[in-house]
This record gives sequence, C-alpha cells and structure tokens, in this order.
Amino acid sequence: MQLVVNVIQLAALYCLICCGYVLIYRASRVLNLAHGEMMAMGGYFLFTVVMGVASEPIPSFLTACLLSLALGFAVYFFLMKFMVGEAVFAAVLVTVALGILLRGLMTLIWTSQLWYPLQYLNLENRAHQIFKGAAISTFGIIMILSAVFLYMGLFLCFKFTRWGLRMRAVGEKPLLASQRGIALHKYYALSWGIAVFSAGLAGMIQACDSGIEPNMFIIGLKAFPVVLVGGLDSLAGVIPGALAVALAEVLAIQYISPQASEVAPFAVLLAMLLLRPWGLFGTKEELERV
Repeated sequence: MQLVVNVIQLAALYCLICCGYVLIYRASRVLNLAHGEMMAMGGYFLFTVVMGVASEPIPSFLTACLLSLALGFAVYFFLMKFMVGEAVFAAVLVTVALGILLRGLMTLIWTSQLWYPLQYLNLENRAHQIFKGAAISTFGIIMILSAVFLYMGLFLCFKFTRWGLRMRAVGEKPLLASQRGIALHKYYALSWGIAVFSAGLAGMIQACDSGIEPNMFIIGLKAFPVVLVGGLDSLAGVIPGALAVALAEVLAIQYISPQASEVAPFAVLLAMLLLRPWGLFGTKEELERV
C-alpha cells in the first residue's frame, strides 16, 4: 500500500506542475522550458515571505501564491508578449534563456544552500498512518488535495465560465477570437499567470516537504514527459500521464535503484513516442505543430 500512496503523491506533484505546461501550450503553442525554474521560484517566494514579512502559514502561502501569479503576468507582459507572431522555435528559445537567468538569480540571491521554510512556519510535517503499512506526510496530503481542487476548478471554469470559454477559443481559433472582439493578450497573460501560480504552488509544498534549493528545477524537467505522454493539448491527459510516469519512477526506485528513477520518466516517454506519438489524449494535428 505504501507504493500506491507514493505513486499518488508523486503524480499529484506532477499534475500541479504540468497543468502550466498545458495551459501555456494550449493558449499560445509555446513550450515553456523555464517551467521548472518557475516552480522553484515559488518555493523561494515562500521562504522569503516567511523570513521577511510573515511567519503565519496562511498569510505566507497566500502572499507567495500572489507573487507566483505576478511572476507569470510579468513574464508575459515584459517578455513573451513581444514573441507573439514570431516563430514558435524562437519563443521556446526565449524560455530556455529565461530559465538560465532564473537559475542564476536563485543562486545569486539565495545561494545553493538547502533551505527549509517549514522550520520558520511553526508547523510540523508529520507522518499520518492511513492504511496498515502505509503512511503519508502532512504536506503530501496537501499536495494531493491541492491538485484535486485545482483541476476541479479548472475543468469547471473552462466549461461553465465566460473567461474559461474565451480562453478555449483563444487557444483553438485565435484569429476568429480576435475578430469577435476577444483581447488575445489578456487571455495569453492569464494562461501564463495561472501556469506559474500552479507551478509555484507545487514548489511551495515541495519546499515544505523536503526543502528548497536551485536544483529543484530538475523536478520540472522530469515532469515534462508527463505532458507528452498525456497529450500536449489535453489538460485531462495530464492525470493519467502523471500516474503512468509516477508509477514507473516509484517502481524504478523500489526494484532497481534510486538512480534509475532519474531516467524512468523518459523511458515512459520513449515508449509512448513509439506507440502513440501524440499522447494518450492528444491529437495528431498537434504533433504536426510541434
């Protein structure tokens, strides 16, 4: 049972991260290769808020979430906005450069030391026995609940709210949406804001669960196969994709070695590319765009 719990917790982490990959790609057809660094920034935002502004858990998390949301809007309006209409490859290279810049800033500002925000929040990350022989940490539970509520909220918003329908229209038919009076830049920026918010939230919870350091961005890199397995244009595909990759990673740790977990996500990706290159819930048309 512990193996099942570990798979679900890791899949929840990947779901929080990969939500942003899909939202940005669906809106602007850009692969954000700085997403792992943006996730790590969320953890550092929480650490900075705790150290300098407030040490209460709820205000600290809310402030750090707002900073992550603001980072997403800032990246779009001050950088990615100027790449609209340019070649997709050029926009992807910009995100690569942005990731390198963020990594440098993290090391420069917070050093390469491992920090533990939790010790300044007056909280304990206790282990909870949920089944016989299976336990999960407090922030593991928070990770799973956050992923569940985030995806429920997004699915409901995309189906029933005005801005959700407009975001779908912008992603599917941007020219037609523009002709109907929909402000494209507004919804592109919104997709970036939500994407960085969800990644930042994952970084905050992970920082409380196991600490924060600049190399945390590697988790975002390991999460990238999830969106390709599930389908680049499918938010629903992230969930089975995350479960498949998490299962492969946990099994590799359990039966091979901890080092094998680093390559397990990419082994799943290679298998998917051989069997169904457009992913479980993606479309063939999206493959041509990539």
